[in-house]
Amino acid sequence: MKIWSNIKRPFIFAAAFLFFISACDLNGSGQKNIILVTTTSTQDSGLLDVLIPLFEKNTGYFVKTIAVGSGQAMAMGQKGEADVMLVHSPEAEKKFVEEGYGVNRRLIMRNDFIIVGPADDSAKIKGVKSSAEALKKIAEACALFVSRGDYSGTHAKEKTLWKQAEINPDGQRWYQETGLGMGQTLNVVAEKKGYTLADRGTYLALKKTIPLEILVEGDAMLLNIYHVMEVNSKMWPKVNAAGARAFADFMVSKQAQEIIGKFGVDEFGSPLFFPNAGKKVEDLGK
Repeated sequence: MKIWSNIKRPFIFAAAFLFFISACDLNGSGQKNIILVTTTSTQDSGLLDVLIPLFEKNTGYFVKTIAVGSGQAMAMGQKGEADVMLVHSPEAEKKFVEEGYGVNRRLIMRNDFIIVGPADDSAKIKGVKSSAEALKKIAEACALFVSRGDYSGTHAKEKTLWKQAEINPDGQRWYQETGLGMGQTLNVVAEKKGYTLADRGTYLALKKTIPLEILVEGDAMLLNIYHVMEVNSKMWPKVNAAGARAFADFMVSKQAQEIIGKFGVDEFGSPLFFPNAGKKVEDLGK
């Protein structure tokens, strides 16, 4: 069941936005403009509102940000419609690089996914250690589960968890898709008193406005990893390779990593993301 049937709208918006910025290039060459395609979680959490102005001040570049699901971000990168990407869908990212669309994929940060739902918890999943087991209980109870359904990194993780649970939720009356970003999906879930998979950063950023509780967390399967990648200028000559490299270098810099590590601490008592530049994925969470 589709709550938002026209999931193509983000693509239409992105295309219109790209036309607008092309028509309004202030310096004619576009070399001081960078198109960053990123996930809705980095945008909804507020992290980019802190990092991008600092990058622009340090370098003189101007960043035009398009926040979509990771799948849509990959599609834009494959068409050369972005310069640099900040995403969290590891398997899709690896394929993107292997096929020559992206270069210099670097680890930036991590947080984790959580399963959230209403306080009354009709499916009785609170405290369940296994995320797959929690999904089984939701399915058995026919409790409403709301999926982003937008081919994002979060959606990809959710599908992996359903597969691990050996359940195909597609077509079930209790399973609905929004086709929206994380923040908007959480609002839908709160209104309908359902369950969903969310990244912790976006949930905490919106916690004051949505009556949802963290019910399942801590499972190793819920690790959420972000990488930065530059779109391959050899495949797409119009890509601002220098600007993309500058942004990627900034994201792994000591200055940016320190900001990431402190972001959210004052308000939530803990960071929304953990800086991981220079580390190996296999060492995360140890």
